[in-house]
Amino acid sequence: MKPLATNKKAYFNYEILEKIEAGIVLSGMETKAVKTGKANLAGSFAIIRDNKVSLVNCSIAPYQPKNIHFIYNPDRTRKLLFNKKQIAHLLGKIKQKNLTLIPLRMYNKHGLIKIELGLAKGKKKFDKRESIKKKESRRKIDRAKRGEI
Repeated sequence: MKPLATNKKAYFNYEILEKIEAGIVLSGMETKAVKTGKANLAGSFAIIRDNKVSLVNCSIAPYQPKNIHFIYNPDRTRKLLFNKKQIAHLLGKIKQKNLTLIPLRMYNKHGLIKIELGLAKGKKKFDKRESIKKKESRRKIDRAKRGEI
């Protein structure tokens, strides 16, 4: 499954503990826009209110900007589809361990748009520095291997 949208900063800013798949409620125009790659997950997060999960700050640009005949808000809050057991499980984890729900990627599965959420814990500044050092060391090793072969 090729991702339609990804949140590249999620793995840098957060430590992902668990991944969950959910459906997302979109209008027809939004579905077409997502399939053409006009979705942006940067800075978005999921919240749970009244036993309903919602995606906040997810920006989906209009499919045909000049052809919109009604007021369209690209940053509107969108409903995520979970069953009651999953919501109860997520509520327990979020309140107990002080975690957040971060969207990682949006993809097409059997003709439906799905979103992968990560139960995440925020990284501190020194953790981010360590991850940068690890990436740089991996790059050096890969370059050395390519140079020898």
